[in-house]
Amino acid sequence: MTSTEPMTPSLEYCFELQVDVAPPQRIGRGEGGGLHFTPITGGRIVGPRAEGRVLPGGGDWWVDHGVTTQLDARYLIEIDGHVVDVVNRGYWRANADAIERFEAGGIPREEDLYYRTAFVFQTDAVDLRWLAESQFIGYARPGEDQVVIRVFRVV
Repeated sequence: MTSTEPMTPSLEYCFELQVDVAPPQRIGRGEGGGLHFTPITGGRIVGPRAEGRVLPGGGDWWVDHGVTTQLDARYLIEIDGHVVDVVNRGYWRANADAIERFEAGGIPREEDLYYRTAFVFQTDAVDLRWLAESQFIGYARPGEDQVVIRVFRVV
């Protein structure tokens, strides 16, 4: 007999990306949202499945649509001497408390943000095939001149 109950996904915590960023640049786009670019200047990778660094270069192209921002980041990381291509897309939106904290010059609480991303990693390093052969999601939060993303593998 086949079960009709859908499988509930589970997540494996893999590592945290601590991505250093420069101030964003407004590019513009016309009516209906503004295009911006945030350069990536470096960073670290720490966690149970990987340690390494975020390489300088690349960045995050983002478009604001009122209260929701669409994110599209591309950059490189290095793990155990192997370079990995990262494509990271997602959404950011904040509740009224988070916006108030931002406007006061502070950092909002994580629970006041919906800051979720989906990753695609590319590498031919044998020891890192698990990155290129699985789906990953991220829970992000802003930091001081950083974006911090906890990365989970969908199992």
